[in-house]
Amino acid sequence: MKSGVEDLLRELAPQVLGTLVRRYGDFAAAEDAVQEALLAAALHWPRDGIPAEPRGWLVQTASRRLIDQWRSEHSRRSREAASLEDAPVEVSDQDDTLIVLFMCCHPALTPASAIALTLRAVGGLTTSEIASAFLVPEATMAQRISRAKQRIAASGEPFRLPAAEEQAARLRTVLHVLYLIFNEGYASTSGSELQRTEFSDEAIRLTRLVHRLLPDDGEVAGLLALMLLIDARRPARTDANGELVPLGEQDRSLWDQALIAEGLAVLDSAMGSGTVGEYRLQAAIAAVHDRAPQADATDWQQILALYGLLEQMTGNPVVTLNRAVAAAMADGPAAGLALLDEVAVQLNGHYRLDAVRAHLLEMAGEKEAALEHYRAAAARTTSLPEQRYLARQAASLKLESEPDT
Repeated sequence: MKSGVEDLLRELAPQVLGTLVRRYGDFAAAEDAVQEALLAAALHWPRDGIPAEPRGWLVQTASRRLIDQWRSEHSRRSREAASLEDAPVEVSDQDDTLIVLFMCCHPALTPASAIALTLRAVGGLTTSEIASAFLVPEATMAQRISRAKQRIAASGEPFRLPAAEEQAARLRTVLHVLYLIFNEGYASTSGSELQRTEFSDEAIRLTRLVHRLLPDDGEVAGLLALMLLIDARRPARTDANGELVPLGEQDRSLWDQALIAEGLAVLDSAMGSGTVGEYRLQAAIAAVHDRAPQADATDWQQILALYGLLEQMTGNPVVTLNRAVAAAMADGPAAGLALLDEVAVQLNGHYRLDAVRAHLLEMAGEKEAALEHYRAAAARTTSLPEQRYLARQAASLKLESEPDT
């Protein structure tokens, strides 16, 4: 499929779904019909050309699929469908994408289900594409998406934006889901690839969309800035052989300066937009890294202070893990190792705890202990690129510790 058609379909998918749910009131059936319409467009548009009213074409096609589905299910549905088919489908200019996002990120769903449903209903990805990206059978992913739609239907939630008092909490869930999608794309948790650009690109696209719909929300801007500032480093994160290159060793001339400039501008635009939240703090940390022309020019004291604020806000042990690295860089490895002891119980068995401890022990000159933790981290991670990197670090230390013969 031509990229222009693909981009258009992904943009229109939630708008078409919103139109159908608003008219027919059945999220699950409408979502299935929209997927069929998207597939039809993907087959016909590259060959026949994009219609003059692509949104209307998709709405009409999806409506026909939905009516056909109802006809085949029950005679009562058939009578309803007949009356619906006689009435023309109105295609308004209203963009219901934000409502669709809120529904896909319903509090009743697990993060995994919300991610899958968001990628399908809002991102326009097929079940097969999502299953392939998450390395699970298509039938498994289909069941996950189906259960998510059933939970939304069981909630009885009307198709509208949540009440004002609910919107902040629901928006937080939406941003968290987009954040998880980006993270999975930028640093895959399993498999042979370090990055899955289709996920990180989609997360950025959807966050841009939310930012366009909610331009005055500081956390939306913070999340978009964070994604742009981190994604700018993508070209330098792997070498010519596809192997992981850590931040401190990256060739910063390869970083995407246009994305960095855009990310900094978005972050600056959020100044004064309400209380600073976790995404703006993370974006501020990313900005300090991206502003440094070389790794040794990084303002680690500022990063340490920002991580301190983020830790107070979230209580997340992974934040403490990152603060330990900043403390080691700012005040020496002993300071970082002391912080690791604070979260050793919470993160026991997590490969990142071993990986960070190994790095800090290596900084402290304790090579034998570092070697042990590098090996433990390599054994625990499910990401093959990270496993290879950690194994190389261990092998390097082993060579250094062997006596000359």
